[in-house]
Amino acid sequence: MSSQQPTDEPVYDDRVYRSPMAVITGVLLLALAAWLCGDAVVRGTGATRWTALAVALCAVPLIVAFTLRAAVFANDDRLRIRNPFRTIVLPWAAVDAVRAGYSAEVLAEGRKFQLWSVPVSLRERKKANRQQFSRRGGLTGKGLQVQKPEGAAAGPQRAGADKVVDELRELAERGAARAGAQGGVTVRWAYEIIAPAAIGAVALVVLLATR
Repeated sequence: MSSQQPTDEPVYDDRVYRSPMAVITGVLLLALAAWLCGDAVVRGTGATRWTALAVALCAVPLIVAFTLRAAVFANDDRLRIRNPFRTIVLPWAAVDAVRAGYSAEVLAEGRKFQLWSVPVSLRERKKANRQQFSRRGGLTGKGLQVQKPEGAAAGPQRAGADKVVDELRELAERGAARAGAQGGVTVRWAYEIIAPAAIGAVALVVLLATR
């Protein structure tokens, strides 16, 4: 009688981690760029129109890169990090550590990759630590221990970035031995972002230099 190996388990849909605030900021900045550049193209004359188009061609990809594009995708086999200008794919077997200090990052093959879409808030972390201390019964006043109301939640409080790092660590530990989690780190540059931004920047410099 054969038994199914752990490495033959199915791979479930990716967990997606992104910053809601970054998405909101990106949408607002894109709307502002469309309004300002669109107005300059419609109402402007001569070089003003071309300058507005060059600014839009340069600015829009950068806004998308640093707000809407940044995301982290994780499943049972691998971690995919989509940063502003690169996409990094890390099979769990290649991951050495996942940590969050002043930023969330992954160590693999002697290299460090930052998770742009998982911002670390020191203020949120301090608040979570204070709440955790309070739940454990911190000392107040004249050495009196705080008595928590019956039925109060007893789970540990964690900052958002720390929770994400905990989940990624768990996935890494659980998936490192899977057959589909083997292999090396691959990095792909986001030329769809870099190329138009570079063309727009060059066009803007030329237009300003020839005015």
